Amino acid sequence: MRLEFSDWLIIALYFVVSAAIGLAYTRRSSQSLADYFVSGRSLPWWLAGTSMVATTFAADTPLVVAGLVAKYGVAGNWLWWNGAFSGVLTVFFFSRLWRRAGVLTDVEFAELRYGGRPAAVLRGFRAIYLAIPINLIIMGWVTRAMVTILEISLNIDSWKAAIFLFGVTALYSVLGGLWGIIVTDLFQFIFAMGGSILLAVLAVQSMGGLDALAVQAAAHFGSTEAAFGIIPPLDAPWLPLTTLLVWLSVQWWAAWYPGQEPGGGGYVVQRILSAKDERHGLLATLWFTIAHYALRPWPWILVGFVALIRYPGLDNPEEGYVRVMVDVLPSPYKGLLLAAFAAAYMSTISTHLNWGASYLVNDVYLRFIKPDASPRAQVLASRGATLVLMVSSLVVMGFLSSVEQGWKILLALGAGTGLVFILRWYWWRVNAWSEISAMAASFVTSLALATGGHSMSDTGTRDYAFTMLTTVLVTTVVWLTVTFLTAPESDATLERFYRRVRPGGPGWRGVARRLGYGDEPIPGGALSWVNWLAGLVAVYAAVFAVGAVVTGAPLRGLVYAVAATGAFLLIYRNLRADEQLMASVDTSLDPGLGLDPGK
Repeated sequence: MRLEFSDWLIIALYFVVSAAIGLAYTRRSSQSLADYFVSGRSLPWWLAGTSMVATTFAADTPLVVAGLVAKYGVAGNWLWWNGAFSGVLTVFFFSRLWRRAGVLTDVEFAELRYGGRPAAVLRGFRAIYLAIPINLIIMGWVTRAMVTILEISLNIDSWKAAIFLFGVTALYSVLGGLWGIIVTDLFQFIFAMGGSILLAVLAVQSMGGLDALAVQAAAHFGSTEAAFGIIPPLDAPWLPLTTLLVWLSVQWWAAWYPGQEPGGGGYVVQRILSAKDERHGLLATLWFTIAHYALRPWPWILVGFVALIRYPGLDNPEEGYVRVMVDVLPSPYKGLLLAAFAAAYMSTISTHLNWGASYLVNDVYLRFIKPDASPRAQVLASRGATLVLMVSSLVVMGFLSSVEQGWKILLALGAGTGLVFILRWYWWRVNAWSEISAMAASFVTSLALATGGHSMSDTGTRDYAFTMLTTVLVTTVVWLTVTFLTAPESDATLERFYRRVRPGGPGWRGVARRLGYGDEPIPGGALSWVNWLAGLVAVYAAVFAVGAVVTGAPLRGLVYAVAATGAFLLIYRNLRADEQLMASVDTSLDPGLGLDPGK
């Protein structure tokens, strides 16, 4: 792809603005560990939520969505659309609890919820596990996607270009901390989303318009419904009914996956912990869930269909998205979209560098190595950890052949652990050994099944459903058995947790009564269940509404839009009626002090 001066000018301006925004927050992020990793717990909901969306909009996401569309049609996106069940659960059941916990990272929660040596081991293990293998796999596949884009679009050394992008990102991530990342995310998301929409419009026009594209896509898949139908077909060879049922009834609550954790976790929780209070944390997560599932993917889906028609038979369908960009865009739009991809890549990498460093510093260095480090030493350690992660992720990139492969590796490793991450909030009997045994059982079971020829690499076979269900069943039996064979957490530990978080519900009734709180309901009470159901209607109706409009069915889109609007209004009314939520204030502890498991 040949770039003109106007293309290079846009790319240069993008980098200058991104770096300037990030560096402008260097001084503010240097004040404390809380400023560096959770923005001083002062973010409004719209900024925290947009940052979540920007983080999950990486260079890989348009490619993998286009690849799914090329292979399976629109319905192929249910591989990740099913996660809305878990996402909406986090909005109404867990975002408030996380904000009340007042921890600096989600793994620090282990020593708030549990006590003694098992809690410390769990915290340290999860910190290293998430910061190094899991985080490096994610950054590796995101960088792999960016290298693919550069290899196809530019006649330059793609490795050098990727390292340059990574270097610029690391610069403002290291110096600006989460403050620099959050504000840069806002600019980058607007840039990346605008570029995606522009490409979709020009790509569809290159095919003669939406009607012509629909005819050609229908001819390829056999029917319009097979191509554009949002509801997964029951007779599709790539999606057996068993797999569909597992996606919709089991996977979303049973499988742990970064950014889609049952009970919340990872960088989503990092943004919740950065919000002003629990109301802003809830609204941030709601905005993220809507934008993530309903608004972002449709431009990518349309380009995926264009790629399918223009380049049939690609060995790697994920490359089709980039080929459309190369062949369809004139200057200066080529430069605009390359900058948009850089924005998507950088927003994700910056978060993962900061997020991974928060584990290494807060939950390993300060917890086990140098707990008395000065505030200046803490920030310096944070910047050093960020640089180490940057270099390591470039090495991991070479071992991943595709983005979809990386997704499925993590799904397999986290299968079966979701239930314990949900119940630890609402059942006093869960202890540190419950989590430890669940992670061990999930890993061993998935590894044993893979060794025996069963995996989740192909949704077109029954292996996917068999592997997921078997792993969930074995893991659940193991962690429940271990829970009842080991001693419960001490009364002091349980009471400390309850005073801080106040989760309520029947699972904590004995502790609540002992502390004088009576029979407290869960935060939000029964309306939380109403809001969860309304949230699912709102998200999926919005998905269907946008899809109907962009595929030429405006009347049907209007019906779905009315349903989504009604669900949103119900949620709005219920949240306004929640006096506790509306009156919420920042009650977090000083995160710089950490948690003393002996208190």
